[in-house]
Amino acid sequence: MKKYSINIKRAILFFVLALSASCSDNFLDRPSEDGFDSSNFYSSDEQVVRSTSALYGKIWAPFFTKCFYALSEVTSGNLYAGDDGTELIQFHASSESPLLLNPWGTCFGVVAQSNNLINSLRGSVGPNVSPAVVENTIAEAHFMRAIAYFYLVRIWGEVPIIENGLDYVTNPNINTNRVEDVYTLIERDFQYAADHLQTKVRGGNYTQNIRVSSGSAKAFLAKVYLYRKDYAKARALAEEVINSGEFKLLNNYGDLFRIKNNNNEESIFSWQWIVDGGYQDANFSNVQFGPDVLNEVSYGATYIPSKDIISAFEAGDKRKREIIMTDGDFYPELTHDGGVGFTCSAANGFLDATGALVKKYVVGKVSAETGAQDTWGGTSSCNYIMRYSDLLLIHAEAIMAGNAETTDAAALLSFNKVRLRAGLPAKTKITHEDMMKERRIELAFEGEYWYDLGRLPASEAISIMSKQDRSAYSTTPAYYTPTAADLIYPKPSNDVNKNPKLNEPAVPYVFK
Repeated sequence: MKKYSINIKRAILFFVLALSASCSDNFLDRPSEDGFDSSNFYSSDEQVVRSTSALYGKIWAPFFTKCFYALSEVTSGNLYAGDDGTELIQFHASSESPLLLNPWGTCFGVVAQSNNLINSLRGSVGPNVSPAVVENTIAEAHFMRAIAYFYLVRIWGEVPIIENGLDYVTNPNINTNRVEDVYTLIERDFQYAADHLQTKVRGGNYTQNIRVSSGSAKAFLAKVYLYRKDYAKARALAEEVINSGEFKLLNNYGDLFRIKNNNNEESIFSWQWIVDGGYQDANFSNVQFGPDVLNEVSYGATYIPSKDIISAFEAGDKRKREIIMTDGDFYPELTHDGGVGFTCSAANGFLDATGALVKKYVVGKVSAETGAQDTWGGTSSCNYIMRYSDLLLIHAEAIMAGNAETTDAAALLSFNKVRLRAGLPAKTKITHEDMMKERRIELAFEGEYWYDLGRLPASEAISIMSKQDRSAYSTTPAYYTPTAADLIYPKPSNDVNKNPKLNEPAVPYVFK
């Protein structure tokens, strides 16, 4: 795995944490065009708005490109990744794993850039800048910091809370903070964003849907409350967003993953990618999931569906062909070496070890619809961090309130909206197992399943994963049983060596 040097824009925070993490060499050499620098003086609304642009995509690239699917989908049992994924498939990820460096560095880089905006923007604008624009931008920064910490706490548990890197310049070795305190920060940040971000209704002009809104923040806050088992608050916020009419389900599940539908009405928050020739500026999912005949490079299908998820679909589920390609599936929209219209065929060598390929986020070779691709096969396809269907399932689960089942009409309405789009019959009762299965299928390969497993009682998560056949290149099933400790990843050794307090007991955080 390629090593990454430190982004100069993030250096102060990485010094604070004694980190040695991650950005591409080209990102280091080229200053971020959209990043905030506290020495700047913003003279226009446009300049202020642009200050958060990198937080929508570029800054997340080292995490997304190298590790996003590995940590969430391979470890959870949804994907297989060949030899490179053995440590995750067998629950052997160690503090030395390069897979852990980029997410850690990326998330704290987002925290650093967000903190700069939160703490300095008001004092760095000229008289012609609208106060409303400043407040909305600061709210965006709170939203992005919450997203970063939401990943940090779910991946590593206890982590340092940094609200202002300058507070620790003279004492960079700091303790981690308790999980409950990290969640308090996340809740406070999403609440600030919900209170100060603009409101909107997502429409057909998709470019206007890119930036997050008050509804986006409320949707994520509902999700956080679900994680914290505060079901009443999760339900109330989910219902508020649902009743607002800001978001809606697309009619066709497969349309969600076509480039022409980037930032559609179902997108609550998506990472944005562009094809501009820069390494990691674009989305590499077309290469990571699709075979080489469907991309502009000479390799493909780094990740393939696991046997376990292939067998998890109900008969008649229309989502299956949009999530997984199997022998004989035909896709008229996919452009490949031989033209337009791709048939997944074992006879033609288009299937891998488990007899299937990932379809989700696979857009095919360059065409009028997909647009250009970069040298590495990257496309401009956005990737969802949260969709409206997720919120509908959150709403239904919040109404269940930790019970084994429910027949509540409101829960059934939200739950069945997701199922009916998939062509499945509506349920008259939802069980806990129904909910977990529906979330797994609906959000497959979108980086959710590992975190859903992580919020279950450890014994239940262990039972689920220990029953998964994690073999791929063998007809002999392979089963591995994680321990409770395996549900949280170890902190990167490079950073622990420089800041040993990262492995000391967490301390309470004192909020101002």
